[in-house]
Amino acid sequence: MNWLLVILGSAIGAPLRYLADRFIQARHDTLYPWGTFAVNASGSLVLGALTGAATAGAANSYLQLLIGTGFCGALTTYSTFSYETLRLAQTGARFYAAANVIASVITGLGAAFAGAALAQAIWA
Repeated sequence: MNWLLVILGSAIGAPLRYLADRFIQARHDTLYPWGTFAVNASGSLVLGALTGAATAGAANSYLQLLIGTGFCGALTTYSTFSYETLRLAQTGARFYAAANVIASVITGLGAAFAGAALAQAIWA
């Protein structure tokens, strides 16, 4: 049963990541990987909210598997973030590479904390 929840969440998260990345990147004529940045930030927000809900007792282990492991695991992409950052650095766009690392880490942590705080405010 657990693996079915992870598969179901992944089956939604992975295509959503691809579509969101393509949609966002097509609207920005820049080297910066806005699509990957956006899916990672939104996934961090969702995972933070799920963590806050679980801490407050509002999200059971099945929901955590479906949304946290499956959906967020497939939506977010550390490997693409790493690859895009490396490619930026290799092609001489070192400012963009550094900005990608700094902005992604700060935004991801901020989104996770904001999601957790929002969930705590709702369910605590």
